[in-house]
Amino acid sequence: MLSLSPATRIFVALAPVDMRRSFNGLYAHVQTVLSQDPLSGHLFLFTNKLRNRLKILFFDGRGLWVCSKRLERGTFGWPAGDGTSLCLRPEELQLLLHGIEGTPRQHWYRK
Repeated sequence: MLSLSPATRIFVALAPVDMRRSFNGLYAHVQTVLSQDPLSGHLFLFTNKLRNRLKILFFDGRGLWVCSKRLERGTFGWPAGDGTSLCLRPEELQLLLHGIEGTPRQHWYRK
């Protein structure tokens, strides 16, 4: 799917974005909100408020890619933190994309 080099960084936007955004909207969000360069070759992940949709923006050296995934059931285990973005390791990205919780949550089960 995505081939990541050790130098590739993965930025996760912590605040939800409007999933109607595509290339230009996500490009502007990366520049203004995340204060990063969208043409750096790094991956930028976005989700919606319900956390059932995900978009990835990345530049492969020749053009921009926007990849999306919609869950039919459940939600993505989206990371939380301070600031506007968070960096993930490649193995954490794989867990996130497959719907596996990468960090333990308190009280995730129902009593």
